[in-house]
Amino acid sequence: MNRVSRFMMRQWIGMGTRFLPFADAATPDLPLSRLLRLSLFQVAVGMALTLLIGTLNRVMIVELHVPASLVGAMIALPLLFAPFRAVIGHKSDHHRSQLGWRRVPFIYRGAMLQFGGLAILPFALLVLARLGDSASAPAWVGQAAAALAFLLVGAGLHTIQTVGLALATDLAAPESRPKVVGLMYVMLLVGMIASALLFGAMLADFTPGRLVQVVQACALLTVVLVGTAAWKQEPRRSTARVPQPVPPDFRTAFASFLAGDRARTFLLVTGIGTMAFTMEDVLLEPYGGQVLGLAVGETTRLTATLALGGIAGFGAASRVLARGYDPLRLACIGAVLGIPAFAAVILAQPLASVALFAAGTAAIGAGAGLFGHGTLTATMNRAPPGQVGLALGAWGASQATAAGLGVALGGIIRDLVASFSSHPASGYHAVYGLEIVLLLVTLASAAPLLSPAPHSAGSTVAGTAGRHQRKGPGGAAIVQEGRAI
Repeated sequence: MNRVSRFMMRQWIGMGTRFLPFADAATPDLPLSRLLRLSLFQVAVGMALTLLIGTLNRVMIVELHVPASLVGAMIALPLLFAPFRAVIGHKSDHHRSQLGWRRVPFIYRGAMLQFGGLAILPFALLVLARLGDSASAPAWVGQAAAALAFLLVGAGLHTIQTVGLALATDLAAPESRPKVVGLMYVMLLVGMIASALLFGAMLADFTPGRLVQVVQACALLTVVLVGTAAWKQEPRRSTARVPQPVPPDFRTAFASFLAGDRARTFLLVTGIGTMAFTMEDVLLEPYGGQVLGLAVGETTRLTATLALGGIAGFGAASRVLARGYDPLRLACIGAVLGIPAFAAVILAQPLASVALFAAGTAAIGAGAGLFGHGTLTATMNRAPPGQVGLALGAWGASQATAAGLGVALGGIIRDLVASFSSHPASGYHAVYGLEIVLLLVTLASAAPLLSPAPHSAGSTVAGTAGRHQRKGPGGAAIVQEGRAI
């Protein structure tokens, strides 16, 4: 390599470390190539989410002529598994396989569940739509098969994401976790955006056969991506037959988790804030088309604008948190940013300003990125030893359940208000105004978490470095260096 080539290579590496939110998350024990490979599980999850919520939503209603109410019920089925993420995380904390792994077996099980659901999903949809030879089958056959497929995909993606994030937490050094979080969620957005573009191109000329090919290709790709992501990531532990402490059952462990470090308040803040940022997810494009008169291509770009805002938020959060900033305060900054963002979207209608609408949409994405990154990093930092999977599962359950309820409530409130008003913008404005109120409630609920927590007997102190103590038997103080116990 000549002198000019070496200079250009040094400049390229320097630019990558400077501008990518996760490029400097690498450590000698966890290089960037290994991090990127690990993040492929998020690409698989993003692909499944795009397929369920975006592509199949439209295909089932428009091309297959399935009633919209039935489509909504099917898409909501994966949310039934969101509350079980805490159970999954707890099981992965204490699992001991014969191969010495804790997390990897659960990741592979999730991949198999998602693969199975996607493998049977296109055929179930064709039976549900009563196409071809399936027209003579009873209606309940298609409904039951489609419901089973959606349930399997939901169980798989929730398992993959919960345990995958727990594995990333295990592998990452505490000081590099903010950037690891940024990488994981940027890759989730990349998976969603890339798969949306590919699905759109591949299903442009829709046929039932093409639908089967696309969905089953996704099933195969799930196994490839997740298998590649988990390959040689988790170190194998000794499987020697030595006495091991009996792990607590889930009910005891979860009660202990909720009793420590204001966990209930933290999960409440996560849920309310997530709902505030997701109620508009299915309303931004209709708002732009129905109220502002934008064309289909212009409203489609709004989704990309929202995603780019989210990536910008994740990138900024990674850099700020890497310098030691409080992740909960950063999450509150994201909530504060969301208030003028939703106000801008509301004012775009009376001002007839498409630019204001686009700016508000980008700011919503950035605020959601800051809030999501901040709460997830706080979860990683606050997780008690031996309960990382449980803590991340509880966060995921709160976040996923609130997101699903937010999307559903957004549509219901919009339709309900619109039925009492002749103005097309009234229903949308009601939802955006409610989101502003929820963000204010989020900030008020988060206030106690921003003040120093009292040191009480048996309480868990925030997961930051330093000296922590708790009362042992007889009231004696037990002091440990490092994370709270």
